[in-house]
Amino acid sequence: MVLLTCEHLKKSYTEKPLLEDIGLSIHEGDKIGFVGVNGTGKSTLLKLLAGVMEPEGGNITRSGELKAGYLAQNPPFAEDMTVLNQAMEYIRQAGCDVEEFRCKAMLTQLGLKDYEALMGSLSGGQKKRVAMAAVLAQETNLLILDEPTNHMDSDMIEWLEGFLKSYKGAIFMITHDRYFLDRVTNQIVEIENGKLIRYEGNYDSYLEAKASREEMALASERKRQAIYKKELAWIRRGAQARSTKAKGRIQRFEELEASKLVIDDSALEINAVSSRLGRKIIELKSLSKSYGNKKLIEDFSYMILRNDRIGVIGPNGCGKSTLLNLIVGAIQPDQGGVERGETVKIGYFSQENEALDANKRIIKYVEEIAGSLQTKDGVLSASQMLERFLFPPHMHSVQIGRLSGGEKRRLYLLSVLMRAPNVLIFDEPTNDLDIDTLTVLEDYLDDFPGAIIIVSHDRYFLDRLAIRTFVFEGEGRIGHYIGGYSDWLRQRKTKGPKDAAKKKGEPRRRIQKRKLRFTYQEAKEYETIEDDISELEDKISCLEASMAQNAADFVKLGELSKEKDALDETLLEKMERWEYLSQLAQRIKAGETEDVIVEN
Repeated sequence: MVLLTCEHLKKSYTEKPLLEDIGLSIHEGDKIGFVGVNGTGKSTLLKLLAGVMEPEGGNITRSGELKAGYLAQNPPFAEDMTVLNQAMEYIRQAGCDVEEFRCKAMLTQLGLKDYEALMGSLSGGQKKRVAMAAVLAQETNLLILDEPTNHMDSDMIEWLEGFLKSYKGAIFMITHDRYFLDRVTNQIVEIENGKLIRYEGNYDSYLEAKASREEMALASERKRQAIYKKELAWIRRGAQARSTKAKGRIQRFEELEASKLVIDDSALEINAVSSRLGRKIIELKSLSKSYGNKKLIEDFSYMILRNDRIGVIGPNGCGKSTLLNLIVGAIQPDQGGVERGETVKIGYFSQENEALDANKRIIKYVEEIAGSLQTKDGVLSASQMLERFLFPPHMHSVQIGRLSGGEKRRLYLLSVLMRAPNVLIFDEPTNDLDIDTLTVLEDYLDDFPGAIIIVSHDRYFLDRLAIRTFVFEGEGRIGHYIGGYSDWLRQRKTKGPKDAAKKKGEPRRRIQKRKLRFTYQEAKEYETIEDDISELEDKISCLEASMAQNAADFVKLGELSKEKDALDETLLEKMERWEYLSQLAQRIKAGETEDVIVEN
């Protein structure tokens, strides 16, 4: 049965045409993921389908059997309203009649057990869950969801994933969470150049089908160009326009010219250059932080290294953002301290677009940060950087408040990188960013020559980037695991309940203290690292002497300078490694221990 059909939909945003001639149908059993670049009208289409906005043209036909539930990207809320009252208010606004106990049950499922808590006291993820509970408590056969995973912690995303997989009705949703798309959807709809393209299968199938479609389109274009060249040569030789045959060829030539494939090759480009980073990065020393009786962080220490890629996970409200604020110095610890190297320049991409002034024009906002930026391609102006972040010239004078949520996040990301940081700290960077932007950002972070710390609920993003993961485990404890989200998940499952292991006759695991010690490779490295440093220093001294002798030869001087820069970089890495090994040696000498898992 067809639940909803739209034909020739049209909607503009001020002078900007957003949706034109859009057609779509949603059937029973469809679980559709809606993807596309930010600013192309995805959220607008959802509002039209949900009936909270009217189209300027076209029509939407809804089945008499349709019962739709709509989750907005950023649901409004009253700070002084309780959780339960706000959820019931959402339900009333949707025109539904739901028993209070049913709403309470859904709130509990989503981890919101304090029904009397005020909305203003909740975290972003908890507020989103209140709206989610109101939608899921309703009797529906179509869920229209705008970024349902935004601000949700990993456990809640896994719960929602399971719920939607078993949901009997249809789903039409926007999400950037690629694991979520892959596991929940059976169709993907992409908006591209103002048109909807539908793909059967989940996200993985969509990637394969899209690649095949683009290859076929390019092959057809290459064939068209070959024919076009032959026809062009004939036209230039001088067509006999009087003959019927010649007129036919001229018409064919004109059709070939008109059928040229338009390829949208605009893509986000990120290649800002970071500031130089010295030997010392950031050291966290016995950090503790509480708010009232709630202990968030207890006696946490870690030395952040130059190329660290750290993912931070944990439930909403556990203290992840607090840890980041301690690192950047926005708040002070109750105990312990944070030491930052003199050359450290932190770029902090916060959860909210705090620095964005809605009344300011885009170009003015960026120019106030930096009029130009040194990149790998040379010096680029603020205007050129905006174009690289997919803000064409006609948008530069637009006020920030008129941008979509995703465009604001993209502009905020540009503002962080324009400051040329050498340490990047991200708090929920994937919220409101489209998949294409995330892919480019991931590639950029792969080559970023500094430390990166990421708080994120996006499991794919963490698996893609993190080499170690901090996990908030309750009562202020922060566990430290090697690898990304999936690696941590495997390690957590491996531990398992002791009783279950015992019943199955599996070896029982326990934590045992063991004296700290070097690995074989670390011991060998520690023996030779001082000689390696001395050798590098000698090479640098020789290069400096050669540079002084060739001061008038600019070509030679440039070559020597590049070689010296490379050696300087290697020396800094060696010094950093020496510092780590030296500290480890001191801890070993002091008889410190470490926890290891042993089997009985």
